[in-house]
Amino acid sequence: MGAFSHPITLIGAQDTQSETLDALVDTGATFTSAPEATLERVGIRRENQIRLRLANGEVVEHAIGEVVAEMDGVRRTIICIFGPEGVQALIGAHTLEAFLLAVDPVEQRLIPTEALWL
Repeated sequence: MGAFSHPITLIGAQDTQSETLDALVDTGATFTSAPEATLERVGIRRENQIRLRLANGEVVEHAIGEVVAEMDGVRRTIICIFGPEGVQALIGAHTLEAFLLAVDPVEQRLIPTEALWL
């Protein structure tokens, strides 16, 4: 599958600050990530540190926080990693599931899907 980006808006707790990022869709990432300075500007609070395994096998720790996100006119609360500066924001699998979106690899876009309750 080719890589593609999709806009995501991160909204602060008081709904007064927001920032829209062009984020890489990454189905291999569990959570969405954004540069820590962006999350701080929006007013997102660090909740705790989690361990993350990178594609090269290295394990790192980063802070996470809950943030209201908006994509395609829909708002949901997601978990977001406070990522390093200079790295592109990512939309991870948890966010895709929360928004009920699937990846169309041919058209390189996100498409609505059904939730599963089996």
